[in-house]
Amino acid sequence: MTTTYDCSTDDQRAKGLEHAQRAISEKKCVVLPTDTVYGIGADAFSPQAVTMLLVSKGRSRTMPPPVLIPRINALDGLATEVSADARKLAEAFWPGGLTLILHAQPSLDWDLGETKGTVALRMPADDVALELLTLTGPLAVSSANRTGQAPAQTAAAAREQLADSVEVYLEGGPRPVEGEAGVPSTIVDATGPRLRVVRNGAVSLDQLREHVPGVLGLGEIPMAEEPDAPGEAESTAAGSSAVNTDNLPGN
Repeated sequence: MTTTYDCSTDDQRAKGLEHAQRAISEKKCVVLPTDTVYGIGADAFSPQAVTMLLVSKGRSRTMPPPVLIPRINALDGLATEVSADARKLAEAFWPGGLTLILHAQPSLDWDLGETKGTVALRMPADDVALELLTLTGPLAVSSANRTGQAPAQTAAAAREQLADSVEVYLEGGPRPVEGEAGVPSTIVDATGPRLRVVRNGAVSLDQLREHVPGVLGLGEIPMAEEPDAPGEAESTAAGSSAVNTDNLPGN
């Protein structure tokens, strides 16, 4: 039975997190607050659960969800070939509004969709989300809305769209919190020789370059890679990742 918990009270928060942990273990979906908007989450290591998440949103396997993690050291367990520059950005901006696209660990038994060997990782700056992630481990999470609709900024708004396809709704109040702009995470492709911004968002290019001066901005290409023919610029600037940035609204 679908249940909503008010996480502003200690008792409801504890009950909600316990129920959400149980739902995740049973391959069901939950809705949780993040520091950007509300997300719909499922066990990242269960193809059945990820399929349920995609069906709930009205998406296909060509639009795989990103994965939220509870701590930075989970990075090496889920990704491989993590460059020193990518690690610098994670250490500087996690938890927070930065998503890193990386090469997924090939040994992991998961199926997020048609990622072609990549995974988009983020550590959210939200206490409820982090507490749940600590209990469950990494979760496949996408914005809590039906495809084509506005991302939900409360659990109640998410329930209007997702209804009984979700087992547990964790209500934590408006996200982003009042007074903060609803800006999605910045997405950086870290699968190639140079880090590239593939979606502008909460972390500015100037902020990124304070830690990694060589980060390429959206659509930028280094001088050595300038194309010789029309149309090559778009191909070069797209980066090597198969993750579609449209997969990540609000997260």
